[in-house]
Amino acid sequence: MIEAELSNRPDATGPKREADNPRSLVARFGQDKPLKLDAGVELSPFQIAYQTYGTLNANRSNAVLVSHALTGDQHVHNVHPLTGKGGWWESLIGPGKPIDTKRYFVICQNVVGACMGTSGPASTNPDTGKPWGLEFPVITIRDMVRAQAMLLDHLGIDQLFSVVGGSMGGMQVLQWAASYPERVFSALPIATATRHSAQNIAFHEVGRQAVMADPEWRHGRYLTEGTQPHRGLAVARMGAHITYLSDAALHRKFGRKFQDRDNPTFSFDADFEVESYLRYQGSSFVERFDANSYLYLTRAMDYFDLAADYDGVLANAFKGTPTRFARRAGTVRDRARLPR
Repeated sequence: MIEAELSNRPDATGPKREADNPRSLVARFGQDKPLKLDAGVELSPFQIAYQTYGTLNANRSNAVLVSHALTGDQHVHNVHPLTGKGGWWESLIGPGKPIDTKRYFVICQNVVGACMGTSGPASTNPDTGKPWGLEFPVITIRDMVRAQAMLLDHLGIDQLFSVVGGSMGGMQVLQWAASYPERVFSALPIATATRHSAQNIAFHEVGRQAVMADPEWRHGRYLTEGTQPHRGLAVARMGAHITYLSDAALHRKFGRKFQDRDNPTFSFDADFEVESYLRYQGSSFVERFDANSYLYLTRAMDYFDLAADYDGVLANAFKGTPTRFARRAGTVRDRARLPR
């Protein structure tokens, strides 16, 4: 059994965590529609929370799937229900934007393993009535894409005009083109890779260990025990943010400038602007994200190795593919012809 409903609008009141009560559209998949995972198990029942923008045309040929990055969610072009901020990619999506919602039907879903309404470790385990925690199965990028394909089947969309995403979202774009080339007319992977380097994995492991070292993590059972590993998750976010900017970019943005002072305080306060920036990123992040989801999604990125699935030859992943790969941000609109 599959059903979809509009739970609550973004301005509705509701739980801070949206694991079981998302304020988005929801597709629910019952025991007869399990998600088969790379870990060798099946996830059922499960649900996917998503948002749509624009109108699907008569022949269902103008759908664009947007895949979010590690800490993103489905709120790509609407006010976020937790932060009150605008959508995270409004510079790209909207009326008159490169992905024009007057021309395209945009779908953005929260990935499996996340915490904004799609099934993940913060969701309720139907067998126990308690949050899954670490009993939730480990997820891969390919699992995320399989779930997205099931969502599209539910919506009656056979082919995507384009699939677009950056970072972890870009990994999903590449996986879409490899796994379902006949369903993807064009693909726009941004700021991504076909696999992580040892350094990438190392930074993620430092973040995971920061979360797990927090005494409030409680071996992943913090939701059941009424605690939150905010300190550990904030440190993980701070460490990750250092990797999002190069040394040169950090220097241009902050240098060695003091934060609201002319001289050092000779303490461990946030004397420097860069320290204040990192602390803000950490503290704001914990208000909208689940710690266990951070573990699961970083692990999914680490496991992603597209070439390994094709005898170590990356070219084989896209051999003979009909999918058109965009080379720049405007390509979806400027170069690819919209099927009528």
